[in-house]
Amino acid sequence: MPNSLRDDDVERLVVFTGDGSLNAVIEAMSGWDGEVLVLPGGTMNLLSARLHGRDVACEEILDCIARGAYRPVRPMMAHCDAGNALAGLLVGPGTAWAEVREAMRDFDVAGLAQGAGEAIAETASGPRVRLAEPAIGHENGYPLIELTPSHRGLQVDGYRPESASDFLQQGWAVLRRRFREGPHERLGLLDRVRMENCAGEALQVLIDGEPATLPPQAEFTVADCPVDLLATSHGF
Repeated sequence: MPNSLRDDDVERLVVFTGDGSLNAVIEAMSGWDGEVLVLPGGTMNLLSARLHGRDVACEEILDCIARGAYRPVRPMMAHCDAGNALAGLLVGPGTAWAEVREAMRDFDVAGLAQGAGEAIAETASGPRVRLAEPAIGHENGYPLIELTPSHRGLQVDGYRPESASDFLQQGWAVLRRRFREGPHERLGLLDRVRMENCAGEALQVLIDGEPATLPPQAEFTVADCPVDLLATSHGF
């Protein structure tokens, strides 16, 4: 795809979609010397919020671009062998809530009810994950660990619900992709971390909302975005 854009003298690509599809587009643009403008076209639009601010409408973003109030950036990504995350990466049995989110998106009431029950059971009893290197946090692990990339490194948060209400609160937070509204603790700001499944099973991960699987032990690091993205937020 980058070659065809070069052949057609395309200098800027505007993408209006959600985080998972954006991830695929940006990965496909690796090595292109043009610019990608991300517009909020999904459910949560976490990458758009990172680049332009939360709840900023397309019209406002485009107005900034027209006025030249932007800059090209290559934000840090969370990297693992299964892929790169620009919005965020989740690890652990709590990722089972992603299937519930799909049922909710499709207005599948029966699937939503069944999936929620299964997700609660998996989050409560599934093998937990822990930080092996550096060895910080609870030794017996967490149902869910979140890695959020930023220019400062990977923000690592552990989610450890204990009561039934905690599990429901955390599940609802995952469904809305507002993870930090659930019960959690800050584990650190790191450039590299190795995680392991406490039972030696495969690690279940969500990369910008898309499911993937890693070996029982896996390393997570930071990496630069492979193409220029346009940012209008003062955060950049």
